[in-house]
Amino acid sequence: MKVILVDDEHLALNYLEHQLRKVSEIEICGKFADPYEGKRFALAEELDVVFLDIHLPEINGIELAEQLLQDKPQLNVVFVTAYDEYAIKAFELNALDYVMKPVRKERLEITLRRIQERLGSRPQRREPRSEPGEPLRIRMFQQLQIETRDRQIAPVRWRTTKAQELFLYLLQYRGQLVRKSALIDLLWPEYEPGRAFSQLYTAVYHIRKTLEPFGEHVHISSATDGYMLHLENVRLDVEEWERFTASGTPLHEGTVADYEVALDICQGDYLQDYEYWWAESERYRLKSLWLQIATQLAEWHASHGGLEQALKRYQHICDRYPLAEEAHFALMKLYALLDNHALVHRQYRRLEEVLAEELNEPPSPLIAKWYRDWSLTQKSLPKSSV
Repeated sequence: MKVILVDDEHLALNYLEHQLRKVSEIEICGKFADPYEGKRFALAEELDVVFLDIHLPEINGIELAEQLLQDKPQLNVVFVTAYDEYAIKAFELNALDYVMKPVRKERLEITLRRIQERLGSRPQRREPRSEPGEPLRIRMFQQLQIETRDRQIAPVRWRTTKAQELFLYLLQYRGQLVRKSALIDLLWPEYEPGRAFSQLYTAVYHIRKTLEPFGEHVHISSATDGYMLHLENVRLDVEEWERFTASGTPLHEGTVADYEVALDICQGDYLQDYEYWWAESERYRLKSLWLQIATQLAEWHASHGGLEQALKRYQHICDRYPLAEEAHFALMKLYALLDNHALVHRQYRRLEEVLAEELNEPPSPLIAKWYRDWSLTQKSLPKSSV
């Protein structure tokens, strides 16, 4: 296992070297008091592990690790720190990612053993291919899901809720530079700047480690003042839905199936399972598009004799968005057309109940008037003889 050590204190470097030499199968390739010399060496050589002090005079150790991992995502970084309650909280007590000063041989053995297990389980590096392989599927409707090539859902285990939110925020603004200052204002507004930046670098570090299995498809690049998330050979459900709605595909007999498939892309609202205020506007926009397309399809079925399909589509709209008054109204009119009086009354009562419960309001005057007029018409009709 090839390692280097980076610490601005020469005594700490020598002591860590002394402890590591007690551990077998370790090749110490270099010791660096200058973090930038250590960075240049790490990027130029084939290494397995960098032992990196957090508190460096010229650059935060977590930021330096984040820079290394941008170019070498497979590199293992072990942070070395004196007792620091904040640092331990930042790493969520992950034994693989940090060791405490003074470094004990027993602790090093545990850490290196875990790194060896990680190296052993890492898939063999593939030769470059001229043709792209199967795309990775990422879903953002309802909840984040990553689907592997064999159509299995790959579990994504985030170290912290902040790391999860940061990744989803970068995914929403994929392909765009997101400034570090904006991320700190979003996620750590209560922290003083030094601590906030350390939290940001730590979260990005953990995201990169979490994304290692998908490295050929998803990666984060960093600039001086921000980050950008890149997708390569990825099928993103939100983008597929956007392409369909922007295509202006006319609705006719030959494209009905295309509309059905497109609507099924949206298995729920955008990031529905996450209560992030910054996702609300995008969620509302995509919801409005879905309602527009679903209503258009239901109206087409109704006008072309497909009453059963129209009823199912309108019912689906009502089940998904109970406050969609126009869908309730369309169902009432279709039930009336089919002389199913009981369902007309039931649908109106359902609309009344949901509006009263959610908004404390009655149905719109137009719908209320239609219902009253229809009810009066039914009362005035002669009863059929038995």
